[in-house]
Amino acid sequence: MQPRMFTLLAITVVALLVFAPVAQASDNNVGTWRLNLAKSKYIPGPAPYEGTLKIEPETNGLKFTIHGTDAEGKPVDFEFSPRFDGKDYVVTGLPEADMIVLKRINVSTIETVTKKGGKPVMTTRSVVSKDGKTRTSTQKGTNANGERVNNTIVYEKQ
Repeated sequence: MQPRMFTLLAITVVALLVFAPVAQASDNNVGTWRLNLAKSKYIPGPAPYEGTLKIEPETNGLKFTIHGTDAEGKPVDFEFSPRFDGKDYVVTGLPEADMIVLKRINVSTIETVTKKGGKPVMTTRSVVSKDGKTRTSTQKGTNANGERVNNTIVYEKQ
């Protein structure tokens, strides 16, 4: 009986090691995305000069790395790695937020809520198109200046 139990356990462990990365890789958000300013709207603005978003799979979550240049020509560099568990995760480099929560809606849609001092300030819903070539993020909330934000940010897969 014990040899069978050991064999079953070994097969289960191997299956988890082999198939867990495959399941994570199927997330349509994963990849490198370039900001398309012509299709994006920034209200109240101003729009950044350029940006690249890299999303990588992590255990029960995603790693986001953002590089770009803001409207004033200053570099923008930040990253965060929240999990799909409803908990707050630290985010650095954002003046309007210090924590982020990640939620999966479906394979093509995720939602993040950024917080400052424990209070929600911005909700971002990101949807990847059916062909997987476009990622549209809709942001609603307030910026670091307390202004209402209603952005539509369009990225194209690289």
